[in-house]
Amino acid sequence: MTIELPKGYKPSEDEEYMCERQLEYFRQKLENWRNELFRESARLLIELQETELQEPDMNDRASNEMDQVIDMHSRDRIRKLIDKIDAALDRIKKGTYGYCLVSGEPIGLLRLNARPVATLCLEEQEKRERREREYAKKD
Repeated sequence: MTIELPKGYKPSEDEEYMCERQLEYFRQKLENWRNELFRESARLLIELQETELQEPDMNDRASNEMDQVIDMHSRDRIRKLIDKIDAALDRIKKGTYGYCLVSGEPIGLLRLNARPVATLCLEEQEKRERREREYAKKD
């Protein structure tokens, strides 16, 4: 069920957290982002298919191969981000979007606006990053 959002609508702290309007706002934001990524991925695929690897000059061939590696890496990052967007859209459907997967606390509108695929509240994200830094120091 989609609702009509007023033109220029932005979620507000004055509203009930994750009310229908906010969920619809984030659903649209995520779907628009997903569509953009699909377009970018398709563009990269076309570039990969059109790239001529049989360049007579070794420098040109090496340059083209490096460009292809970069494009393939970009497509992989896009694919992973699309998976995160799909998971966020699924959480919207399930009614769990906007809440930390660890603590169950609200993630917050500012954080979700900046990173709509966020799954952790700021406190839990900071804990995770501290643990990762500590683990990296041990290696």
